[in-house]
Amino acid sequence: MKTIAFLDRATLSVEMPKFSFAYRWIEYPSTKPEQVVERCKRAQIVVTNKVPLSREALDQLPELELIGVPAAGVNHLDLESCRSRGIDIVTCAGYSTISVPEHAFALMMALRRNLVPYWRDVYAGGWSGSPTFYAELHPVEDLYGSTLGIVGAGHGGKRIAQLADAFGMRVLLADRKGATSLRPGYTAFDDVLRESDVISLHCPLSDETHHLFGIDEFERMKRTASLVNTARGGIVDEAALIEALDRKLIANAALDVLEQEPPAPDHPLLRTNRADLIVTPHVAWRTQVAMTRLVTQLADGIERHYVPAA
Repeated sequence: MKTIAFLDRATLSVEMPKFSFAYRWIEYPSTKPEQVVERCKRAQIVVTNKVPLSREALDQLPELELIGVPAAGVNHLDLESCRSRGIDIVTCAGYSTISVPEHAFALMMALRRNLVPYWRDVYAGGWSGSPTFYAELHPVEDLYGSTLGIVGAGHGGKRIAQLADAFGMRVLLADRKGATSLRPGYTAFDDVLRESDVISLHCPLSDETHHLFGIDEFERMKRTASLVNTARGGIVDEAALIEALDRKLIANAALDVLEQEPPAPDHPLLRTNRADLIVTPHVAWRTQVAMTRLVTQLADGIERHYVPAA
């Protein structure tokens, strides 16, 4: 019988399917790093959405055979330790191919039309005091004919490219930063920075992409450009983003992810109610369709590991 320990069950609000092999299920709403070893020491399977599994923890879990990640990213796992130990990993790439790009596109439209600043100003009397039937309080831009730069051309990046094409946008897929040769269908990273009216991030967080967008990148973008990040918080240097907005190096930004989640009450990006920034609480993936796909992929991956196909 296999023991399955789910370390942060509160991150999923849907039921898990049953497995056909014999197992014992243990779940915890959340787990602190110092609790990992005690809770997992008798488990052959550990499920963790965001609870880190460090080298030190993995070294103390000799029975561990499989890690299930109900997410696409695995930056919270020590992958080298997993490889050296022969611990397999089940991930759920592509489960949010619909939900996250739709959220990113909604944020993009809100930025280009300045919907949030308009909503705030209308309720503050900005329309009521207008000398005409309309109140042009902020600039508005069409998506049609504008250029969308996509960083990360996986499931999410390809889907948002389809949405952008339907709106008549020019789409550029950014090649890796510093690439010496271009892959077919890709545009040089620096050219994407210079030419894009909107840049949307859909790449995983890794050593290569950590703080991929810093002050140098913002200085090379259009002063009228928008940045959307629904990928991972660490891809954007948050201090650099604040500086870029303050210096008006870019027009605005929208984030569904931050480097620290949940953020501290005095997080620098949340201290003031900025008109040039939208922050949503990492909810782009939380649609019912995405949740159903997520647990199905996770369960199928675990099942295939222990029950060979007939």
